[in-house]
Amino acid sequence: MESLFAGGRIIDAILVLVAFEAVVLSLILRRRETALSPVLCNLASGAALMLALRGALTGAHWTAIAGCLALSGLAHGGEMVLRLGGRPHRAATSVRFDPHA
Repeated sequence: MESLFAGGRIIDAILVLVAFEAVVLSLILRRRETALSPVLCNLASGAALMLALRGALTGAHWTAIAGCLALSGLAHGGEMVLRLGGRPHRAATSVRFDPHA
């Protein structure tokens, strides 16, 4: 078990699961006609964090780790722009908040 962590293989397994999750969510969200881009940005952000962790576990140069962290931050920022800065989804526009109700 120690070698899984020391060699970063545990991160490789997690990244395979993240890729599988991306495929499954892509199929589900396309059927529902729901926005896929924010979800993919979220998964990319997490994958980049996993790569940074793998680099730290395996003794990668600090610039490689910093690059992965920067990519994670960019992907997270992209997700926030897509979720908060764009047009509201159909479901969000169908429910109105009435403070006087």
